[in-house]
Amino acid sequence: MNKKSLSERDVCAKFITPSLVAAGWDLDTQIREEVGFTDGRIYVRGKIHARGAKKRVDHILYYKPNIPLAIIEAKDNNHTVGAGMQQALGYAKPLDVPFVFSSNGDAFLFHDKTVKSGPIETEIPLNAFPSPEQLWQKYKAFKGITDEVEAIVAQDYFTDGSNRSPRYYQQIAINRTVEAIACNEGNNRHLLVMATGTGKTYTAFQIIYRLWKSGVKKRILFLADRTSLIDQTVRGDFRHFKDAMTVIKHKQIDTAYNIYLALYQGLSDNNDADAYKQFSPEFFDLIIVDECHRGSAREDSKWREILEYFKGATHIGLTATPKETKEISSSEYFGDPLYTYSLKQGIEDGFLAPYKVVKVTLDIDADTGGFLRAAIDYIREKEVRTLDDEAILQKSITGWELKPVSYVLGLTNLILHGLDVPDWHYLDSLKTEYNSIGPKQQVECILANPPFGAGIADGVETNFPTSFRCRESADLFVILMIHLLKPGGRCAIVLPDGCITSDGYKERIREKLLTDCNLHTIIRLPQSTFLPATVSTNLLFFQKGTPTKEIWYWEHHLPEGQKSYSKTKAIQFDEFAPLIEWWDKREENEVAWKVKVEDLKKGFDLDLKNPHREEEEASFSTSEIIEKLLTSFDRSRDLIH
Repeated sequence: MNKKSLSERDVCAKFITPSLVAAGWDLDTQIREEVGFTDGRIYVRGKIHARGAKKRVDHILYYKPNIPLAIIEAKDNNHTVGAGMQQALGYAKPLDVPFVFSSNGDAFLFHDKTVKSGPIETEIPLNAFPSPEQLWQKYKAFKGITDEVEAIVAQDYFTDGSNRSPRYYQQIAINRTVEAIACNEGNNRHLLVMATGTGKTYTAFQIIYRLWKSGVKKRILFLADRTSLIDQTVRGDFRHFKDAMTVIKHKQIDTAYNIYLALYQGLSDNNDADAYKQFSPEFFDLIIVDECHRGSAREDSKWREILEYFKGATHIGLTATPKETKEISSSEYFGDPLYTYSLKQGIEDGFLAPYKVVKVTLDIDADTGGFLRAAIDYIREKEVRTLDDEAILQKSITGWELKPVSYVLGLTNLILHGLDVPDWHYLDSLKTEYNSIGPKQQVECILANPPFGAGIADGVETNFPTSFRCRESADLFVILMIHLLKPGGRCAIVLPDGCITSDGYKERIREKLLTDCNLHTIIRLPQSTFLPATVSTNLLFFQKGTPTKEIWYWEHHLPEGQKSYSKTKAIQFDEFAPLIEWWDKREENEVAWKVKVEDLKKGFDLDLKNPHREEEEASFSTSEIIEKLLTSFDRSRDLIH
């Protein structure tokens, strides 16, 4: 046989694998070949995405399933014995494997990370490959695993027969935690840091299962701070605990179970009737704290009292974002992480999708949060693919509202739309210190519906540059929006006709808008759009950073057969379908036209009528005229009062 003509896979099949079997490695349970341990990074370009190559190891050797000891990187016989060593070492580090081999079918080069003195690398013949027991004993010595705790460390993982196995980083987190608890060494607090969406709950389940089945931990408490986290956990992997598990509800305690799930709030309150004190301090011997950065990290928290009460138990903190501030420290309580799997690594491995940060703020007259609700729904549909995407969305929504009732309704709506802790502020936007707005305060997208003709607080106008000072709220908001945008930031704002025409300070504001921003689109809305207000309004879309060269106008028409909008016949999203279809392929038509900035009338007047349509004289029936008069009277009365 001419070895030089054999492929890499042939070398594995004819020389490497037979050598492993001869050394006592079981082909079914201890040897895995061509193991892909990542999914391949996801690359996104617009609406197109693709995956990069997976990282693959030629052989991984296990003492028992999910307890890896060694990897082997093979090369064809045209390479030297050690040609694959650097590649193998590159795989061994993320896989947390101490024994590394390279082979070309002639021999093995053995790199032993456990060696404390003497040569780290040695060449061994094909027929002298170490047995599973030999590598296991070296592993035990390296990890400080004694014969007394070996059974704990070697305890089987849970399997339901579905061939599901932990990802490599979950496997490392589970094994390190079990080994640390088994070996103890006087430390009973441990921290695992794993990015959102990487399976912390599954990792916790396997840790609990192995420690419980080995007998080292008999009663376990899983603590969380949100009902949804408990519900997901019970329905998920923890369901396999079956009758051994219970959820503590209504502060009712039953000591007949092994696995307990509970909310902090369900065990403690601000009174003396703390439910957790119905257990003896020695009842639990393992407590796992989910999202430990949110409560247990604070030294003076009520939650910490629970952990201190059960201080004899082993405490494991799980978090994606450990906190380190003057008041809060995850590491001070739990210690340095046993293992960290970061968001960056999750994206690199392809287990998490890359993200795009979108900063949306509705910072004026947010009312009941309608714009923000629509923004949340849109981003969730178009951008959110993973839990990390959702976490970014949660941090990217901001709202400002001054009216008390609208503020409360808006807050409620955002919570109902899935924002756990809405960044929703009760404040007067125009009192924002203009000169204090810098890069950190600026945002990337603004949706705004400012009040028209509303009064402003005394002296507020002095907060703005002299040439733009006025008492008209909508005009001041335009200046504020421009200043709040980052370079390249986008804004969509509702403005009345009075803002896009007239001279004086209004002209100066429009000049700044057209100079600092690209005002690319104006949607002209029917006069009845915001009834009972009868002011003609417009939607302006602009992007900060480049001056305006041309402006596209679109005239929005009432639905056929409808003479006006009303409370019972309000404008509908479906009416904008023609506009959406036109948006990316613009051409002039009976409702769309384009104007160059240099062709604008003196004073940058933007109140331009549709050149493709002759003015039609409106006609109304007697009942319609009466309805309009009553609406106008109601509006006047509201303004007076």
